[in-house]
Amino acid sequence: MNPQAAQNYLRTRVLTATPEQLQMMLFDGAIRFAEQAKLALEKKDWEGGYLNCSRAQKIIAELNSGLKRDLAPELCGKLASLYNYVYRKLVEASMHHQIEPMDEALSILRFQRETWVLLLDKLGKQKAGAAAANLPIPAPSSRMEAMFSVQG
Repeated sequence: MNPQAAQNYLRTRVLTATPEQLQMMLFDGAIRFAEQAKLALEKKDWEGGYLNCSRAQKIIAELNSGLKRDLAPELCGKLASLYNYVYRKLVEASMHHQIEPMDEALSILRFQRETWVLLLDKLGKQKAGAAAANLPIPAPSSRMEAMFSVQG
């Protein structure tokens, strides 16, 4: 795929995504850039490590700024602390050229992503149940039962 087509695809994907899907895309991006930073640090490519760490840090900052503190202050406070911790670990890894803090940040990001997947699955089931409950399904009648009866 050429770069322009990839850019167009990503743009369309972002513009048509639900807020939940956007959150998942942020987790995926942060993990991808952190993994690329780790690989760069392992190769002693300090510039590549810094650039990819910076990208992951920007995504973590976006996750933090997107918290709805007015809706769930306690939960958002805990998530903000977690995001700040991950951010600091990414800075530490980049500044000191260390893999361990990067591994710790990646571990937390992967756990958060897995948790988000479980939440989305649960929300999807709830939405499907609510939608099914609102469907105008007729009550069974003798005519319907006759259509489905099996005579053996």
